Amino acid sequence: MLASYGWSDRVAALVSTADPGLVPARVVRVDRDRCLTVTPAGELTATAVELPAVGDWVGLRGAEVVEVLPRWSRLARHGAGEAVTEQVLAANVDLVVIVTGLDRTVRPSRVERELVVAWDSGARPLVVLNKADACTDPEGPEAVREALADRVRADVVVTSAEDGRGIDALRARIGGSDTVVLIGASGVGKSTLANRLLGGATLEIRAVRGRDGKGRHTTTARHLLALPGGGCLIDTPGTRSLGLLDATEGVAQAFSDVDALAAGCRFGDCAHDAEPDCAVRAAVAAGELDGDRLESWRKLGREAAWAERRLDARARAEEHRRARAMSRAIRRQRNRP
Repeated sequence: MLASYGWSDRVAALVSTADPGLVPARVVRVDRDRCLTVTPAGELTATAVELPAVGDWVGLRGAEVVEVLPRWSRLARHGAGEAVTEQVLAANVDLVVIVTGLDRTVRPSRVERELVVAWDSGARPLVVLNKADACTDPEGPEAVREALADRVRADVVVTSAEDGRGIDALRARIGGSDTVVLIGASGVGKSTLANRLLGGATLEIRAVRGRDGKGRHTTTARHLLALPGGGCLIDTPGTRSLGLLDATEGVAQAFSDVDALAAGCRFGDCAHDAEPDCAVRAAVAAGELDGDRLESWRKLGREAAWAERRLDARARAEEHRRARAMSRAIRRQRNRP
């Protein structure tokens, strides 16, 4: 049973470190106060003191999650609200598929943000331009693909979930034990694309709104499903935005071309703003680097650095709180008669 849900030698090694009395399982759906898991014997609804994420490998005792095995990747974003909190969208993912629709204007800056999140997760990213059958660009889907690939410096595939174009090319990138997650805005065709990969109408689909071309949320919860032929897939609800956490490493990987150019700057800490002998600005002036890409690097770098500072401040505050609590406990112990 678990072989259809991503079981591999890597998972077996993780399970070997867990309590041998626990039953290994994978979380395929998380609801408000419980989660649906797949065990060697089949599906089982389980409870947990702290709910795991979709994709987590866990150890069960009866119908309770008592251990979450170490993750090799986690797709996460800044949670809602002012406080810097982590919202894990999916765990133990191997391929993050960033889906955008060709029936609307493609926004490279959004794709760059999603690439930062994907790289930061520890998985490998792939950009998919879906809805090739409804492409609004007069130059056609391939021209859009080439322009986007040149801008974001990533692998880009054109698909049509309606007529099947590019589905085989996408499927070929998914390994036999890989877990793939689809992310993107509502209305880009993630659920229709997922149904193509799943080989049938498994997920509900809805048309976009005619007046503005925006999507309506079809997927309202993340659900891990087995793919025919190997691998498994997580479809996610559409996201209006992906707030960055401590994503400095993700920024570095998504903008490796900028970092490579920066090696030629006169100053090691060059901000590529007004410093003399800046190789990055020289590349922009020479047409070797898109100026908008440099601006995306600046914006996402600032956001990642801000989140990192806030996370560090929260960690320091929590450590201070624990130290004060321990100090009070020690004083109470000393004052006992």
